[in-house]
Amino acid sequence: MENYVIDGKTAHYITINGQSCINFATHNYFNFISDKSIENNVIDAVNKYGIGSCGPRAFYGTFDIHIELEEKIAKFMEMEEAVIYSYGFSTVTSAIQAYVKSKDIVYVDEEVNFAIQKGLQASKAELVYFKHNCPEDLERLILEKNSTKRTRNRRAFLIVEGIYMNTGNICNLPKFIDIRIKHKIRIFIDETVSFGVLGDKGRGITEHFNIPKDEVDLIIGSLETSLSSVGGFCVGSTFVVEHQRLSGLGYCFSASLPPLLSAAAIKALDQIEKHPEMLVTLRERSISLHRSICNSQLTKHFILESDATSPLKHLYLIDKSLSLTEQQQILNKIVDYCISKGVAITTAAYLSNREYKIPTPSIRLLNSIKTTDGEIDFLINTLLQAVSVSSSKIQIL
Repeated sequence: MENYVIDGKTAHYITINGQSCINFATHNYFNFISDKSIENNVIDAVNKYGIGSCGPRAFYGTFDIHIELEEKIAKFMEMEEAVIYSYGFSTVTSAIQAYVKSKDIVYVDEEVNFAIQKGLQASKAELVYFKHNCPEDLERLILEKNSTKRTRNRRAFLIVEGIYMNTGNICNLPKFIDIRIKHKIRIFIDETVSFGVLGDKGRGITEHFNIPKDEVDLIIGSLETSLSSVGGFCVGSTFVVEHQRLSGLGYCFSASLPPLLSAAAIKALDQIEKHPEMLVTLRERSISLHRSICNSQLTKHFILESDATSPLKHLYLIDKSLSLTEQQQILNKIVDYCISKGVAITTAAYLSNREYKIPTPSIRLLNSIKTTDGEIDFLINTLLQAVSVSSSKIQIL
């Protein structure tokens, strides 16, 4: 992908190396990148605050607009307090390190994203990975660990994602909450993808399943997906969240979020609050993309395992006899062809030698409310052409 250079906005249509493409490659679910009201809000912020913040939050880096954004997120999520970070990745890693210590035990889904893995690695806690989105396997492991007195007396955490970045599956949260209550485990939810997407109002997976917020110890979210800005946030009780202002490394030692990006996030969240019908449209478009793929000839070449309502989907090659390297090479050729024909897609990127579990190579598709049925058909036909053109080198297809 380093050979692809973008000219202009990463909006619904994107220009790559001079080629105009339909954008199925970036998190721009509500097309906020092209929203003029957000642009104007950002311009006003630049005129008022300048470009950067030039300091961490505790060292003259706190602006009134940061406090406004934190209060707005907390109110939107119907929780007591929020804290914002200047970078989405560091939000997850910092939040985990602030609470999880070396003597603790953490139960974590084997398909969690890399940011969660790095936060856990830095915490030096004992990690117990359970099968992807499988409450039964989690409970089995908890019972095994609790069979010894030494483990029973340790603090235990459970970490899951609302929509898993690496699979596009929605977390089976109701069953995980039952286990969390039964075994008295603290639960953190990474809602990087699900915030602003799931639920009638966009409040995430707890709203999606109608689970009381007080059943969750900490919700971690991103400003970089549904809000099309930069940064991240954590929400929860004041008692829990306030701790990060002294212990969250990304909060204490990084320059604070540039005010202009705070302005963009505030306006984007305003749009979601005022136009909840956008959430319905996104789900309809995501289901339409899912059904169209499942009903097409692509099923002869790919497996689609992501949830139908998720705007993030992964396409896997159907032949698992290929090595991971061979699969990646094939998918790269398909992506190259699609971009040359006006469809911007991408393969999911991983640091394979550092992941707990090396994910199966896939094409990652990201949908938006602007996607039409005609564009979905064009995507599918282009993917089929890419498979056909590559068939001389990919005998199994």
